Amino acid sequence: QRMPLARRAYRHFLPLAPLAVEGFDLTDYDLVVSSSYVVAKGALTTADQLHVSYVHSPVRYAWDLQFEYLRASGYERGLRRALARAVFHYLRVYDAASADRVDVFVANSHHVARRIWKTYRRRAAVVHPPVDLDAFSPVAGKDDYYVTAGRLVPYKRVDLLVEAFNAMPERELVVIGDGPERARLERLAGPNVRILGHQPEAALRHYLQRARAFVFAALEDFGIAPVEAQACGTPVIAYGRGGALETVVPGVSGLFFEEQSAAAVRAAVAEFERLRFETERVRASAERFSAARFHARMSGVLGAAWAQHEREGRIADPDALGALSLETVA
Repeated sequence: QRMPLARRAYRHFLPLAPLAVEGFDLTDYDLVVSSSYVVAKGALTTADQLHVSYVHSPVRYAWDLQFEYLRASGYERGLRRALARAVFHYLRVYDAASADRVDVFVANSHHVARRIWKTYRRRAAVVHPPVDLDAFSPVAGKDDYYVTAGRLVPYKRVDLLVEAFNAMPERELVVIGDGPERARLERLAGPNVRILGHQPEAALRHYLQRARAFVFAALEDFGIAPVEAQACGTPVIAYGRGGALETVVPGVSGLFFEEQSAAAVRAAVAEFERLRFETERVRASAERFSAARFHARMSGVLGAAWAQHEREGRIADPDALGALSLETVA
């Protein structure tokens, strides 16, 4: 972060990120817990230390979303494409190799646990991340608009939501968030679609509380925003893959559409308006992801790992430990 232009051009420093993580001196610690999306799990530890890595996703743009990122970045041909693919190849090699430095994997969803197995051939315990339920709570009454929120990047597929609501001019969509897709979405949006950009937490909470429903078109590893919406008593209309399958209960806290298309979103909105959702039951769905539940489950995983490490001086069977059920470790 001290290098020139690091704050604005941080993406260009990606090849140096492994070196940065390996520069942390952790030799004074018995237990190292990394919270990893790209390179944190590559921290260097000794044979006497226990390293537990809480993984939010294997590097998605280097593995299964490589071609989508190349297209979105305009790197579909020429020298820039060749250089980007070389960097992604380097990241894949590093990502797979650094997985061997981890004693126990913990995934933030069952979807991510499957991706960890596909990428690293390692089992992972599953501990869903916590949501601040005190900050998001229901209010009386709803307004007649739909809302979505998150970083405006291509894989979130907010463009599908905008296209769908453009074809439903009698319904209003509020889009909260900022990112490289914002300018394109503003050009695409019809008069019934409001793109508000980044909003402070109080404004985000207000829109989530008063919305008729939260719409979500991404294939997400977990997805905090749909859970925050449910904590506000607001049901969710979501693409039925990835982490949404673990957070949304069909018929109780929302419903799914089966393909990433504007037509599927429109059909799901029409189906949603034929159903009735109870605010209390929607809120109860979110309470499965409380901070207290997260602390209990993560403490259980760490305790089980540390007990084996202390007893045997090593993790005798890291895959078996990683596959412990939450009931066993909580």
